[in-house]
Parts: sequence; C-alpha cells; structure tokens
Amino acid sequence: MGAEAEVMVQLQHTIPVLDVPSVVLIWLDLSNCDVKSPETTILQFTPSIRSGSFADTGPRRFMEDEHIRIDDLSAHLGSLMRFRKPSDFYGVFDGHGGPEAAAYVTKNVLRLFFRDTNFPETSEVDDAFLEGVESSLRKGFLLADLALADDCNVSSSSGTTALTALVLGSEKKWSVYLNLLNCALPSFIHQRRRVEDLGGFIDDGYLNGILSVTRALGDWDMKLPRGSASPLIAEPEFRQIVLTEEDEFLIIGCDGIWDVMSSQQAVTLVRRGLRRHDDPEQCAKDLVMSSQQAVTFDNLTVIIVCFTSPDHGEVSPMRPKEI
Repeated sequence: MGAEAEVMVQLQHTIPVLDVPSVVLIWLDLSNCDVKSPETTILQFTPSIRSGSFADTGPRRFMEDEHIRIDDLSAHLGSLMRFRKPSDFYGVFDGHGGPEAAAYVTKNVLRLFFRDTNFPETSEVDDAFLEGVESSLRKGFLLADLALADDCNVSSSSGTTALTALVLGSEKKWSVYLNLLNCALPSFIHQRRRVEDLGGFIDDGYLNGILSVTRALGDWDMKLPRGSASPLIAEPEFRQIVLTEEDEFLIIGCDGIWDVMSSQQAVTLVRRGLRRHDDPEQCAKDLVMSSQQAVTFDNLTVIIVCFTSPDHGEVSPMRPKEI
C-alpha cells in the first residue's frame, strides 16, 4: 500500500521562499516538489533545535513505518561533518508491502546518504557546498534504491516513501535539508504525463492500479530493469526554505496523520503543547493520539523539530507552510 508524508514549517507570517538559503538556512530536500527560489537576506540568529517523536501501529496489524532521529549528526559522522555547531538528521520512512524496505533504509541511511556518496567535506555553507549536499543526497537515494534490489532479505514487493531533514550549521549560516520522497501522487497532472509517457497508467488514483505514489524506494517488482526508465522512480527533488527567528517548529509525519488531520489542526495542537510544557516528545505523542481519535486507518509516525527556545514569547497566529 502506498504512503504519503507531509512537511509543515510553522510560520507566524508568510515566507516568500520555500528554499533555504540565508543566514539561518532551513533546507528542505523534498523529493517531489519542483520549485526553486532565490536567496533572501534575513537577520542572523542561531536556532535552538530540539526534537521529539512518537509512532504507533494504529488500527493496522503490523507496523510498516520507521523513523530516525539524530540530534547530533556530527558525532556519528566524524570528519564528514566539520561544523562548529551541532548538525541534526531526521527521517520518516512510510513502508508498504511489508516492513523490510523501510527497516533497511532506516538501518543503513547514514552509510548510504553520507559515507557512500562523497558528502562534501567543508565548514563553509556556500553555494558550492549546498550543490554538493544536494548531489550527495540525490545519489544516496538512488544507492538506497539499488541496495534494496540487491538485498535478498527485502521482498521485491516491499517499498517505502522517505522524508528526511538534514540540519546543518556554521558560524554564518544554518540550513535544514529536508528530503521528501512522496509528494508526487499519481493524481498530479505532471506525474500522470510522466507515467504514461513511460508506458505506465493511472487507475483510480493508483500507479498501474496498485501503488498510491509514483516515487518510492524499493518496489522492484514494479520497476523496469536497471538502467531503464520506469514509471515508478526513486529520483528525489529538492527545495529550499529560509528559516527565520519567527519560525517555531517543523512537523514531519506519515499519511496516517495527514489523512485525518489538517495542517492547521496539527499546528495548533503542537503549538499549544509547546507553550504548556515545551516537550516536543509529548507533542508528538499527543498528535498521534489525536489522529487515532479521528479514526485513522494507517500506521502513525511523527517527528517534531523545534527551532525556537521556550522563552520565544507570544507571537501572532501561526500559518502552516505545507511542502
């Protein structure tokens, strides 16, 4: 079964770009949104990053979601991450056709995305570095897809979507690189055309009548032999978002959350929780519990990444930014 994921960047007012170059960069590497925006100049600040997560099987018999939360990526990667400030990595992998694909990617994500891709080794967050990050992450997704094909313990019918956030910081710039491998639903016109041009079809919103997404890792029983263009792809796309001191938090969740909850409902719940107890872990649990009460039919996984400190103060009503 297919899966979706959405990313909400909680804002107090509209941000003119969805791509992240700036003093405090929030980079979103989304594997299915094709927009690039120019850099903007914003007052520098250092985000106070902390996170929490929660997952539940929900009404399903089995859990196919996986997630990873690393609040100090530098400690795991050593010399590959030479930033003076901590770096962070988060990911939600919404599996389908069994848990194998999502579990494999989660277990091997650091090796696939960083060690095996010649991740740029520099302490400067400039254009060349950001291009290198995008290139290595793109390569990492393709490596992960091929690795799933080679691993005999992963069923060819097992696949996963992917949504990852990579937070990088230096003295001058901060960036969050978010990677989404599933906002390309078969119902999108450009995706339908791409699929049909490659010999596939969309039936009742499903790719080849089977899968509810057109991008995923794994699912090799639906992909053509290596080197051949296929209607189902693992090629990621990237976006950039400017993070300012007015941005409060990021919600990364699987479709078990967003099938029953609007972005504004999620924003309101998380924001109230953070103001009450400043515990992103509890907020993540509350969000999952609220989704269960709303009668979701899927597994539930959510990660909340906070960008501001508890004493951020009162601000105007928040408007969610969907990616």
